[in-house]
Amino acid sequence: MSQRITGIIICVLATVLLCCVFAVACVGTRNIPVIYRDIEVVVDSQEIDSEEVDGKPVGWDEPSNTDYIDVEPQDEIDTGEHGIRIALVTMDVIDPHWLTLHEGAQKAAEELGVTVKLMPKQCKCDHSYYENIDDAIADGFDAIVIAAIGPDAVTSKLLYAQSMGIKIVYVDSPANVPAEATFLTDNTAAGKTAGEQMLAALESAGITSGKIGIVNVNAATVSVVQREAGFREAFVSSGFEIMETQYGEGDSAKSQTIAENYVTQGVVGIFGANEGSTVGAGNAIKSSGNNAIVGVGFDKSDTIMNLIADGWLLCALAQNPDVMGYEGVKAAVAAINGQSLGGEVFDVGVTVLMG
Repeated sequence: MSQRITGIIICVLATVLLCCVFAVACVGTRNIPVIYRDIEVVVDSQEIDSEEVDGKPVGWDEPSNTDYIDVEPQDEIDTGEHGIRIALVTMDVIDPHWLTLHEGAQKAAEELGVTVKLMPKQCKCDHSYYENIDDAIADGFDAIVIAAIGPDAVTSKLLYAQSMGIKIVYVDSPANVPAEATFLTDNTAAGKTAGEQMLAALESAGITSGKIGIVNVNAATVSVVQREAGFREAFVSSGFEIMETQYGEGDSAKSQTIAENYVTQGVVGIFGANEGSTVGAGNAIKSSGNNAIVGVGFDKSDTIMNLIADGWLLCALAQNPDVMGYEGVKAAVAAINGQSLGGEVFDVGVTVLMG
């Protein structure tokens, strides 16, 4: 009897021991990718399809060897007649200036049989702008045609793109990374022209001194910084006082508030460095009802043209963003096809728009 009880105890202990060994084995292997054909497998809450692509299970996300890119891939798009895809990254996707640039880029794309995609995220904040660059790199575009938000802000991203074989072409504003080519406005010269227009109008009205306000976008974007520098240059040795620059981020409502503050300080002129800044300045002058204040700005839009026609703005300097976009895409395609462009910088010029 005692031998029988002893045997039963031994069997129970053996069973318990085997269960423990099996449990430890399962725990030790739970993080190892497992592929079972025709079986739905879930590892750490991640579903793995039974099918394989290139020997890897569909749906399995391998650990990345870099944390540089952390974006979701864009939807697949048409690669055009020649299989070339070009990403267009601008500072905004609704501003008329950038939409006109996009139209020029699309015209070139149609002529050359390539695909240009305007990276879609709204760029009113730096974060979405950087995501657009990351998306372009992650999606493996052949080239990025880009308006740089600042000379150094996108350096690491563009260098990374180039290391991946992506060609870089600048439009409107460059960064401190060598590119295939650059198409822009000589913003310093254009800003000086804007200042000369204001100065001539003031002197024509018999005004030889007074305060002048400047509404700019930010202190980092090369193009608008250069415009301001050129504008200030026009007033050197004059009797006018250029007030401290205020920044409205290119937003017309914020820019209007800034310009209205200038009006209350008795300015005789207000300069807007881009479309939103100029609209804000014009609306502030209109709100004051004082058309003796001389408003001068940049870019062309229906709103700006109406403010000029109604006498609330003296003039605006229109760039040629369509030419930037058109020539930028042509340069990108040439670079992709192996042509050396030597990093040349092209000035596309400006036009003074007056009533």
